[in-house]
Amino acid sequence: MTRGSQRDRDRERASARTGAKGKGKDDGLTPEQRRERDAKALQEKTAKKAAGAAAAAGGSGGNTTKK
Repeated sequence: MTRGSQRDRDRERASARTGAKGKGKDDGLTPEQRRERDAKALQEKTAKKAAGAAAAAGGSGGNTTKK
């Protein structure tokens, strides 16, 4: 069987695919800077979500009686 050569070809193809994506942590930031950036983004996201929830809760018109 020629399974060994197929493995080698599959490895080459896999390395070519992962190299093409270019995904990595090479954004030029230190871990501390990255942590600050992520914390700021999370705060903005939660503030936006809270504002949306407050607007949805306030927009009911106060009509909560059952008929």
